[in-house]
Amino acid sequence: MTSPNFRRFYNAFREIITIVHSTPDIEELMELVVWKIVEILSAKGAIFRLLNLDSDELELSAAYGIGKSYLEKGPRLSHKIITDLCLQDRVILIDDIHNDPRIQYPKEAEAEGIKFIIDVPLTIGNDAVGIMRIYFSKVREFNEDEQSFIIAIAEQCSCALSKARLIESHELKYHQLVLQTEKLSSLGRMAAGIAHEINNPLAGILLYSSNMAKKVAPDSRLKEGLDIITHETVRCRKIIQELLDFSREKEPKKQPFNINEIIDKALAILENEFRLSRIEIKKNLADNIENIMVDSSQIEQVFVNLLINAVQAMPGGGIIWINSSISYQEDLIVVEIKDNGPGIIVSELDKIFEPFFSSKPKGSGLGLSVSYGIIHNHLGRLRVESDGVNGTSFLVELPILHQDN
Repeated sequence: MTSPNFRRFYNAFREIITIVHSTPDIEELMELVVWKIVEILSAKGAIFRLLNLDSDELELSAAYGIGKSYLEKGPRLSHKIITDLCLQDRVILIDDIHNDPRIQYPKEAEAEGIKFIIDVPLTIGNDAVGIMRIYFSKVREFNEDEQSFIIAIAEQCSCALSKARLIESHELKYHQLVLQTEKLSSLGRMAAGIAHEINNPLAGILLYSSNMAKKVAPDSRLKEGLDIITHETVRCRKIIQELLDFSREKEPKKQPFNINEIIDKALAILENEFRLSRIEIKKNLADNIENIMVDSSQIEQVFVNLLINAVQAMPGGGIIWINSSISYQEDLIVVEIKDNGPGIIVSELDKIFEPFFSSKPKGSGLGLSVSYGIIHNHLGRLRVESDGVNGTSFLVELPILHQDN
């Protein structure tokens, strides 16, 4: 037979569920719930204390029906008490407020008119996050229906708290991402300005050092110094060009191209580099690759960057595998460039596409950032895989977009 309180509890529970789902503001939610709890249980008052994740202390979040002077004095519940309560995973009925260790100010509680207290844990998973405490002006019995109702309300409040903290966490990550994006945008504009300013004097240094090198004896010490100046100036010019490429948001000029032909062109450009660096190329390109809409010069730049990275990862020589295939499940063309060098340290994998991050002593840290941006502008993905021991694999994934897309 249904308990006479069942309908009353059911209607109250529905009202509280509506409250839980109607507001993301946890303080407003807690204030509405304590008011509703006091009303349905004919209690004197109720409070919520939530665990502050920074201070590891339980702080008052909401209260109803209890005097301000009593709330300001306490009780200051310890984290241990709340944890012990959560471990018991049940409602705690306190009918002797003078001798229970959970009550720190029994005389003040009695002066407030409190005779009986109920404690209910708030948990998220296995973690204690707070407590709901309900005050009564007289000792009374609580049947199973009433205790189940209180526990159900506490569980809903815990879920709401979990949702609110998740939203807060996502908002924090979003604001951090916005800040990082603004910083990178400013950095790009600054880099472009600096690069243009430096380009002209660099061109002059390169011109004069090259001309002077032609006029001195081949075995002269001056010739050696001039060659170093020329070499380092060319390196600076390359870094500046990468800065300019990074700062420009070049819209890809897409035309139908066969990805295998772009791969072959990139390999031909670096053929002499492979020979001098004692690199063996193992190529496995799919025969059924169809034309896709890409900017061939930009995609070629990506492949050249990835191949040069692979060469530099193996100063003593090694093997580079380059494979192309079609992922029909995801409607992608996939190009993998893999080396058998020492691999990228696992802890650096998350940073590898960040501008100015480089694991190489003389690296500018811009090649992979530029490549990542190019593939992103093609609506594709550039991924890296490495266990830090058995080489590195870069995967270029490009969507199969036809000309009419």
